[in-house]
Amino acid sequence: MTKTLQNLRLQLWQRQAKSRLGHACLLGLRALDALIAVFAEGRLSLWAMSLVYTTLLSLTPMLALSFSLLKALGVHNSLEPMLLQMLQALGPEQAQQVATTVIEFVSKVQVGVLGSVGVALLLYSAISLIQKVESAFNEVWQVERARGLPQRLSEYLAVLMVGPVVVFSALGLTAGALSSRWVAWLAELPPLGFLFATIASLLPYLLMVGMFTFVYGFIPNARVKARAAFAGGLVAGLLWQTLSFSFAVFVSGATNYNAIYSGFAIVIFVLIWLYLSWLVLLAGSQIAYFVQYPERMSPLRVTPVLAGRAREQLGLALMALVAGRFIAGTPPALRTELAKELAVTDEALSLLAAPLLSEGYLADSGGAWLPAKDPASYSMATLWQQLRGAAPSHLPLAGQPCASWLHAAEQAAVAHGAMSFRDWLLSLSTAGEKTTLSQ
Repeated sequence: MTKTLQNLRLQLWQRQAKSRLGHACLLGLRALDALIAVFAEGRLSLWAMSLVYTTLLSLTPMLALSFSLLKALGVHNSLEPMLLQMLQALGPEQAQQVATTVIEFVSKVQVGVLGSVGVALLLYSAISLIQKVESAFNEVWQVERARGLPQRLSEYLAVLMVGPVVVFSALGLTAGALSSRWVAWLAELPPLGFLFATIASLLPYLLMVGMFTFVYGFIPNARVKARAAFAGGLVAGLLWQTLSFSFAVFVSGATNYNAIYSGFAIVIFVLIWLYLSWLVLLAGSQIAYFVQYPERMSPLRVTPVLAGRAREQLGLALMALVAGRFIAGTPPALRTELAKELAVTDEALSLLAAPLLSEGYLADSGGAWLPAKDPASYSMATLWQQLRGAAPSHLPLAGQPCASWLHAAEQAAVAHGAMSFRDWLLSLSTAGEKTTLSQ
């Protein structure tokens, strides 16, 4: 059976489509196959379980902050309908019970009397959930570094403070528009009545798709294209709404669980639904990643292994491309553009940049790289030595003659490469060797 499945996968990835429709169907099947392969690895499942635990710790602080802000604006009564919408998969009675309990608990939290330490802990608990989501998304998008602490705090607080206001404002405006006198009059007309009924039934799907699209475009520390974020949001939104309906049917028919666990059954259902919700969110992020980088879906893709000389030459070329753009005053290049110019895969580019990022020669800025140091502050030889890496601290007796020979050769190269990296870059232009380094 396993061999048969492997043959089917091989045929799927080797087959060529002859029409646009066939190409679209083939691409969809390949994305499904790649997503199943990711699920089989177990990483998304582990992240989903971790996020369930973090949600239990962070949900009340997040709702307390949102409730305090919405109460100051006089719209705190909109919090319960939003919770009911998110918990509709538990069924009407269970969702109402959980939402009422949470709202009663949150309304008793008095942020003003917690003190500075209490408010700081409250903010940390609320921010930890968004930080965990960003870490999960960064792993999906293969981002090695998270946002810096100042940027992280400012953006997270913006999500906590502005996000609820925007969501509830959108829900309020939509509900007000649908219940207005003009809309009610138009809905009485036969053709428009069907149209408004269709819009009202599709509205939950549209809101969920919009929310997921925003999350996929904003949370990862990478430049996500709008097309990719929308594709992930569309899949996740439709899947979440469909799964919500299916889970509600399951809960309404699960009388055995109520008989066995009694009142504790609702806790089990909440945990299962949280796990499925986070799994859907991560699956949509993975779809967005595949849409932006379709070439990375293939299981037949092999990352080439770079030899020592190739790593040094391509590492210097990478720094030259990045610093050349900086000196010329042009916008920084994205990782995808740098990989294309150097004719390497994204994985190989990450290996080339790893020592430069760790030692502070490069800085990652949302998918684009910038020089972290002034190119005039270090020489070509220093940069080359950094790419070569540190020598082993303990050498066997048999390796010492080789180490001495390599050290002497390196010292000769250091004496020859005393020119600063900036001067070397400028010398290329003055010598008439205008390449893509400063384009």
